[in-house]
Formats: sequence, structure tokens, C-alpha cells
Amino acid sequence: MKVKTILVSQPEPKMENSPYSRLIEKEKVKVDFRPFIHVEGVDAKSVRQQKIDLSNFTAIILTSRNAVDHFFRIAEEMRFKVPDSMKYFCQSEAVAYYLQKYVVYRKRKIYVGKRNFQELQPLFKKYKDEVYLLPSSDVLKPATPDTLDKVGIKWTRGIFYKTVISDLSDLRNVYYDVLVFFSPSGIESLLKNFPDFDQKDTRIAVFGNSTINAATEAGLRIDIKAPTPETPSMTMALQKYINTVNKK
Repeated sequence: MKVKTILVSQPEPKMENSPYSRLIEKEKVKVDFRPFIHVEGVDAKSVRQQKIDLSNFTAIILTSRNAVDHFFRIAEEMRFKVPDSMKYFCQSEAVAYYLQKYVVYRKRKIYVGKRNFQELQPLFKKYKDEVYLLPSSDVLKPATPDTLDKVGIKWTRGIFYKTVISDLSDLRNVYYDVLVFFSPSGIESLLKNFPDFDQKDTRIAVFGNSTINAATEAGLRIDIKAPTPETPSMTMALQKYINTVNKK
């Protein structure tokens, strides 16, 4: 069956010429965006109940833009002035760049990984005497604490925000040829919102091994997988699949 409509379970990209824009233009498909999950911040009281005192830390580990936003939100709620000496360890260039929303980049000690969290290990080893805070969601990939424990640094996790399932009831009678997922939480949201979901001819596209496992455990048929050596991005995987089925 040909692909004409795609629903991506994430917010729409803010950049004008995103890979999805090019996919829409080249393949003449309709792509909608709808977050299946969203983030809600916890309050300062909840953070205090975790026995976290921001003044005890000399370094912050930032894995996402959400982590950046909610760390500085909590700091403001606690009336904690983040010292200029604070070190920031960012998982990617994108997170480091986003940090400029809150700090003067060139005046701060900012250390950046390349692609994944494990690639921060040499930096943690170099600065092993720091006391690290990891502001995170209530959902955390096991690789993150495993990496920190392996390096042997002193670190504390603080739950500063939570991943919440979005209300998708307005989509009950809406059909898409392809549903695209990037996390196990997205799969969970689909099944919580539509417990009687019957896949039928709907194609499921998934990104990452944890999402693949969640979809498989949920009994879903996976039609499109990324990343692969041939298709390292989701848009490339979608394009390859569309090229195959739409030419039949």
C-alpha cells in the first residue's frame, strides 16, 4: 500500500528547511506532528524532598534542552544564584548551544560530547574530582547511570521534570499510513490512549533499539527501522520505504 500520510509523535521541527520539509516536497506526502508525550516540571519542594542542595555541586550534567530549562527554573525557584565557576558537561553541541539561553557562553566552563552520552567519559575522567548533578526526567536511559558509575565520579541524580502521556483522544477516528515513534514512552502513550488499537494496514516506524523492543513487546508489527548503516536518520528510512512502496 502506498504512503500518503505520516504522523510523527514529536513536536514539529522549528527550523524551516528540516529533513521532513524535504521529504514532504520530494515524496508529495502529508506529514503531521503531534507529541505523544510531554514534559512537566516538578516544583522546588519536590527537589528538596530528594535531599538536593544545589550549592553542594560544582558541575552539572546536561543531556537535553529540557534538562537545561528545568535546572535553571529550579535554581530560580530556590533563589540559588548559579556561580560563574559552575562547570557544564553537555551531551551534544545542540545542548551546549541551547545553554546560551541562560549563560554567557564564552565566560563559562562548558564541556561538550560528540553524539552519545558515553562519549563524555574522557571528560568525566579528566575532571573526576568535581561533584556532579544530573538533572533528569523520571525516565532515564540505563546507559546514563551505568556510564557515570563506570567512571567512578561523585554524582547525584535529581528528578527535575517528568514525562507525561499526552491526551490524544481527538485522533481516535483519524487514520495515518505511517506512525513514527522515537521512544518507548511514545509506544506507551499510543496504547494508553488507544487500548483497543488494531494496527491493520498502519505502518509503524521506530527509531532506536529501546523503541524497537517496546513496539515488539506491545505486539506491533514494525515496518520501518532506524538507524541502520544505510539509513542513519528516520527521514532517510521513511524515504527509502516510500520509494519502495509508492513505486509499486
